[in-house]
Amino acid sequence: MDPATATAAINWLSVIIAAVSAFMVGGLWYGPLFGKAWAEGFGLSDEYLASRNMPMVFGVSLLLSFIAAINLEMFIGAEATLAFGVFAGFTAGFGWVAAFLGILYLFEKRTLKVFLINGGYCVVALTTMGAILGVM
Repeated sequence: MDPATATAAINWLSVIIAAVSAFMVGGLWYGPLFGKAWAEGFGLSDEYLASRNMPMVFGVSLLLSFIAAINLEMFIGAEATLAFGVFAGFTAGFGWVAAFLGILYLFEKRTLKVFLINGGYCVVALTTMGAILGVM
């Protein structure tokens, strides 16, 4: 599919819902599920975390989730099914994002724990996004 056709076929409602889903998965992932382990893994103190500009962090995170959802929507196409959406989201999360995080973390000497937390978020968020985009 050419870029003009892919862009014209975007289902904007599904993109918005998918972007919000990644944002919500992130809230759970980096909050009650793995927030403490993630902060410890990166050596982030409670004081540092409290000093962040949270409206900016959340706003930019939502914007970036929207960009990722648009990209995934154009990748999977307008004729995608739920099964293909899940497959595409999973392979994008695991095969592209988590794989490249793994490369970066090897060079940065990051722990396996932080790789699994961040890579896991990418896999779960993109798989969820793919499911939403595929079913809509």
